[in-house]
Amino acid sequence: MRENGFVTFQIDSYNDFITRRIPKVLSEIGMIKPDVPDLGDIKLKLGDFKIGEPTVKEADGSVRPILPSEAKIRNLTYSAPMYVEITPVINKQEGEPVIVNFGDMPVMVKSKICPLSQMSKDELIEAGEDPDDPGGYFVVNGTERLLILVEEIAPNRIIATKAGSGNITEIARVHSEKDGYVQRHLIERKMDGTITISFANITRLPVGILLKALGLENDKNIVTTVSQDEAVQEEFYINLYETTAVNKDEGLDEIGQHLKIPQKEYRVERAVKIVDKYLLPHLGQETSDRLSKAMFLSKAVEKVIKLHLEKIDEDDLDHYANKRLRLSGDLLEILLRSILLGKWGLITRVTYNYQKLTKRGRLPPLQSIIESNVLSNQLISALAIGSWVGGRTGVSQRLERGSYIKTISHMRNVLSPLTSTQEHFEARELHPTHFGKLCTSETPEGATIGLRKYLAIMTEVTKSLQEKELKPVMELLKK
Repeated sequence: MRENGFVTFQIDSYNDFITRRIPKVLSEIGMIKPDVPDLGDIKLKLGDFKIGEPTVKEADGSVRPILPSEAKIRNLTYSAPMYVEITPVINKQEGEPVIVNFGDMPVMVKSKICPLSQMSKDELIEAGEDPDDPGGYFVVNGTERLLILVEEIAPNRIIATKAGSGNITEIARVHSEKDGYVQRHLIERKMDGTITISFANITRLPVGILLKALGLENDKNIVTTVSQDEAVQEEFYINLYETTAVNKDEGLDEIGQHLKIPQKEYRVERAVKIVDKYLLPHLGQETSDRLSKAMFLSKAVEKVIKLHLEKIDEDDLDHYANKRLRLSGDLLEILLRSILLGKWGLITRVTYNYQKLTKRGRLPPLQSIIESNVLSNQLISALAIGSWVGGRTGVSQRLERGSYIKTISHMRNVLSPLTSTQEHFEARELHPTHFGKLCTSETPEGATIGLRKYLAIMTEVTKSLQEKELKPVMELLKK
């Protein structure tokens, strides 16, 4: 651990967030289109992103570099300004690109943009910093805050289990994740053999209707796509009687009827939106992705039926291969996305300010439209309070400084999203797959026993593979 350190995974995750994820979020937004009819067609094109070094703005307006020790003493936030290049496009004529500060990002101590990461032991002592401090935390209003590791069910996997309630015998869950948003899907098999799916605002839609709507129009196609196994096909037949649709348009219409929408044209439009945008978004959100969605769905249905026929064992939700850890980079990406794209997010405000200022008949300067303090304040407030997107609380905590061991231990803490008020016996149990990954003995006594875990001493957390890194793996698998 001397070469790697105990909290390197947090620092690496934050560095990945700064270098790859922020530009990715900005390039996904791509264009802001304020609706200003008086001035013609206006678009604001987002370009390159860069982040400055940690600075402080003094009372006299001067800006100078700062180190974490000063931020702690003076109760400041250790943060760095973020800049994005914006090109106004007015009536298809590109203007001069302007570099705009759109907010300050709290800086993780010892990350790439923190000067301490470049200093030697002697330089650190000279600067008044602790040479043995592991870093990996933030300084917000003078307090040291830490983003806890959060454990979640692995996304984009079909996890099938037996259901012990009512007339439902087996269920399969798929948590489909696209750009930090998770869409949950629940596939249920009833006692009579009918299979339904629930996702977005659709509840218990017969799966036959959905497969028709996705483009498997022929009954034989549906049955063979679901499975090549005759016993499974036999079990599936009843689902073909759940729909009267002959082609995909009728299938989409039936989805609209299931949503209880009276007007026909609006019904299909709504169904198309739900199928493309909210059904298994990780496979894509275009019309061309419908076939791969149908394939994936068929495999999920096959898994449910095979589990019913006892041809396969049920999946173990507590097996650590079915879990993933969210690190600081993941958590910050989700937060940044919601601040930029939320209901009263930065993008909405930019559009609003543009309309407000152009009423006076002239083009306002770009920096005056973008309220950089909105983003800074929301980031700082989330880190200071610990309430995160999706109603999570306790994501950011005050760093334990009781002793060096306590500090390291707190930084390697893993939280489960389950509530500590319910029993959850299986989730609290020590699972064989925890060995070597999580400490088998360190967990608090009392309500959170087994839900609050700690990484084992030699554990490192690897980041998930990106598309370009997956290519060689996929080629190897194809061979």
